[in-house]
Amino acid sequence: MTTRTISLLLLAAVAACRGDSRNAPALAVPAASAATPVAFDSGLNAQRHTAITEAVSRVAPSVVTVQTEVVDRSTDPFDAFNGTSERVLPGLGSGFIVRADGVIVTNAHVVAGANTISVALRDGTSYPARLLGKDETNDIAVLKIDAKNLPVAPLGRSDDLIIGEWVIAIGNPYGFLLGNSEPSVTVGVISGTGRNLVARSEGSAMYVDMIQTDASINPGNSGGPLVNALGQIVGMNSSIYTPSGGSIGLGFAIPVNRVKHVTEDLLAHGTVRRPWIGLKPEIPQGQDQRESLRSGLVVGAVVPGSPADQAGIRRGDVLTHSRSRAIHNAYDWEAELLDLRVGDKVPLVFRRGTKEIPITVTIADLPEVSAAKVAVLKELELVTLTPAIRADRGIRSTRGALIYNLSERVSDELGLEKGDVIVQINRIPIASANDAAHALDTAAGREIVHMFFERGGRIYSTDFMIR
Repeated sequence: MTTRTISLLLLAAVAACRGDSRNAPALAVPAASAATPVAFDSGLNAQRHTAITEAVSRVAPSVVTVQTEVVDRSTDPFDAFNGTSERVLPGLGSGFIVRADGVIVTNAHVVAGANTISVALRDGTSYPARLLGKDETNDIAVLKIDAKNLPVAPLGRSDDLIIGEWVIAIGNPYGFLLGNSEPSVTVGVISGTGRNLVARSEGSAMYVDMIQTDASINPGNSGGPLVNALGQIVGMNSSIYTPSGGSIGLGFAIPVNRVKHVTEDLLAHGTVRRPWIGLKPEIPQGQDQRESLRSGLVVGAVVPGSPADQAGIRRGDVLTHSRSRAIHNAYDWEAELLDLRVGDKVPLVFRRGTKEIPITVTIADLPEVSAAKVAVLKELELVTLTPAIRADRGIRSTRGALIYNLSERVSDELGLEKGDVIVQINRIPIASANDAAHALDTAAGREIVHMFFERGGRIYSTDFMIR
């Protein structure tokens, strides 16, 4: 598909996720199959050979074009009468090779809903591809083509990025409209790290803890690599903020550390295990948005029998640190969860009154909602958001599904309340009550539900599974 257009909003979140991949094959780069730098013409002026040109020559051979076809079946009787009830919609994105035997990573939104997927290499050779797994929450998908001895992308690190250092975005904006299969290159700097993005417009999605760059990212760049001056991939290009539809220098990439972890999980398990300790942040009410970002993460509830409960965490405790990360708000905790693995023993520091208390918690799997799918859906009454409801309740989102009523059990287990407005489920924007019901029904028993909702003018999230 194309690069997503998104809106910016500082995020406070109820819960977030990361997974475990201890038994997954590591994404090592075999020396024999690593992308080989292109030989420079000795007749050219040596001053034209820069760190940027060398970085591009090292990574570009591993960059691919991802092409998809989505079959759109119309429900309009008029279309059926005219023989047009089915349309094939083409999609386009980028990706990069991480294993010489044909394992490729790209964005989940690039392959969303695809009936067929193909991958074109730099020389134009095309292969059918199959989807090994995808993680909608982190917007990462893993593909496989039947090929050998492919050039492998050299993966770097994203936990030591320097604000202002040079980076290069490589991909296939507009695909073959530009005349050949050679990837395009744009250059910029790391503008920021740990950026938070929440969709508030149609067709957009939500991202957390992202790398920001002013290197131009355009439609078709999604899934391509963001590369440092050493020729190492530090991120996967995913989204832009734009009021115009084109690049204005606000591009965002998924940190490569997260790409590696998620890819290893998907290769090993076909899914990503979500970390959970049973700590529910307190959602601030009537608080200035700036103030909420520095008021700390207050524990609003602790799930009985959970790792947090077993470790002695109490309601009212204020989480200040997790490992080496300072926790200033619920967003910081959500970002931290992205990097934690099931089974990890994590040192946390809480403030309780005037004392600081160190507590070690063992990360567990996200538990399932206890009731069956049909029971959950029956206990959640939704209505489509209308202009009248928006005006009456002061809701900022323009589209969504209002929670009109829900059972106490579902409220406790899902962290939802009456009056919340569901705006996104996984990477599906919600425009109506039917959209929400369909998304929940589709995900039930198959994948973790990552739901985003508006409460009090702010966007929050919660994770759960429906058996």
